[in-house]
Amino acid sequence: MDYYGFYTGQEFSAYTYLGAHLEENGCVFRTFAPNALKISVIGDFNNWQEIPMQKVYDGNFWECHIENAAQGMKYKYRIYDPKGKFLDHCDPYGFYSDLRPETASIIYGLSNYTFNDTAYQMQRKEDSTSAPMNIYEIHAGSWKKPDDEKDSWYSYHELADLIIPFLLQNHYNFVEIMPLMEYPCDESWGYQATGFFSPTSRYGTPDDLRYFIDKCHAENIGVLLDFVPVHFALNDYALLNYDGTAIYEYPHSDVAFNEWGSCNFMHSRGEVRSFLQSSAYYWLKEFHFDGLRVDAVSNLIYWQGNPERGENQTTIQFIQNMNKGLKEKIPAAILIAEDSSTYKGVTSPVEKGGLGFDYKWDLGWMNDTLSYLQSPCSARLEQYHKLTFSMHYFYNEKYLLPLSHDEVVHGKATIVQKMNGAGYLEKFMQARLLYMYMFAHPGKKLNFMGNEIGQLREWDEKREQDWNLLTFPQHDAFYHFMRELNDIYIRCPSFYEMDYERDGFEWIDCNNKNHAAYAFVRKTKGQTILAVFNFEKTDLLKYKLKIADKKQAVLLLHSNWECFGGTIARGNETFTITKSILEISVTGFSALYFQLV
Repeated sequence: MDYYGFYTGQEFSAYTYLGAHLEENGCVFRTFAPNALKISVIGDFNNWQEIPMQKVYDGNFWECHIENAAQGMKYKYRIYDPKGKFLDHCDPYGFYSDLRPETASIIYGLSNYTFNDTAYQMQRKEDSTSAPMNIYEIHAGSWKKPDDEKDSWYSYHELADLIIPFLLQNHYNFVEIMPLMEYPCDESWGYQATGFFSPTSRYGTPDDLRYFIDKCHAENIGVLLDFVPVHFALNDYALLNYDGTAIYEYPHSDVAFNEWGSCNFMHSRGEVRSFLQSSAYYWLKEFHFDGLRVDAVSNLIYWQGNPERGENQTTIQFIQNMNKGLKEKIPAAILIAEDSSTYKGVTSPVEKGGLGFDYKWDLGWMNDTLSYLQSPCSARLEQYHKLTFSMHYFYNEKYLLPLSHDEVVHGKATIVQKMNGAGYLEKFMQARLLYMYMFAHPGKKLNFMGNEIGQLREWDEKREQDWNLLTFPQHDAFYHFMRELNDIYIRCPSFYEMDYERDGFEWIDCNNKNHAAYAFVRKTKGQTILAVFNFEKTDLLKYKLKIADKKQAVLLLHSNWECFGGTIARGNETFTITKSILEISVTGFSALYFQLV
């Protein structure tokens, strides 16, 4: 490790030095605790009796070699603060942890597992913007559970054998996993971590997780990890007051804590930046994750996430340095910002003053679209431009369209429930309409588990998804609709190749004075697809669209086909475009895709 780089926030491999590292004749333990009075290692290997650590280098680092320490043994650091009081801490750089509520770190080697994904790694591209990206977001502990017990989970190893066939069958080419860094409280979903280098032991060992990713790559499925560099859990055995003083957190109360009740990282400290950058690099390099979805970026850009408090320049510099460094080391890594702010340049290169992310969640699109569909039909003509507004700003950033876990919790209702309607069938009709609008709209896609089966119960991390819903015809039909929609998206390059090029999208009807109807085309070389939408309950008869330079419109998908729970028999329909005019009828609450030829 480069000590100067560590102190100045330039280090990305601090984990190769700090933490517990197995050697031929035991294990060496190292930790950074500049203000500690003294530190001992306690663990299984010494019957939890103290073995003193020695100061090394400049006296801010501590080291101890223990001969009989082996893989799988638990340990902690007993740290004495400047006043002589001690507290037992888990290792900030620990590679594995005891299952909560236990808090010890566990010795675990970095080189036990041999990956078999070389061919997959070789075909990854530095620029993924012209490729399809259909992301299935999951919480590892509640996608499916082996039984109904609260603390019952499938292991990473078991989950691989279950979810990979599901992803393939349903045409998802990426899976995004909510935070896996060790965390004490199930209800935090992993967003308040204690172990930034430790995959949560709820689901097995670090090598089980490597197996999961390796098996996904064998089927050409990319794996993204939810990464949280903003804050950490308040538990006193972890990072909080690690050496008796504030090393990782702010010492000032006005910025020390955030809206989630956790501790903000003090990104102005080089040691903290090196810690977080090393964590990010660790997951990409040591586990072969394809990318990171970085949580709460607006809280990094602005003090406490509030633009009125101003930009946090040192934290912005941290983001830029981390993203630039990760891209230099792993050019194909995909970096995604979950950012609710209007800050400009989130997906611009760092060299041009941007933050250096590849994609940004389009939370404006998500809010406007769901708000529009929650409105009654009588209000939709008045709110017509809620659905056209996204294209006014779309090319400012490289956007990803999310319908994530955040939209199906805390009383917000599930996606199907949000739909305004007189009953069950109308809600499903509009949910199908919503998803066809989402998948035709420019931008990569993300959908949270349970949305694809028309879940009616808000997500609960203690319970698996309501898979029994598939025994009900309407839910089963919706599930098959989503499967076919996913397939069309993956197969049709018009929907993704030119996502971020203005020539890839063109409005056909975006200012209808009489109806909540819209139409646009998605284009790429050799293919043009027309997408038509009716957000009213009443049918649109003899709906005319001006289509230049095309002779026929071949129907690819109709949200109101009977096989999807609708009212129209499925057929192979081709419509003639006469004198540049396509005339069709569009049933209420429905969407259609046509290939223009």
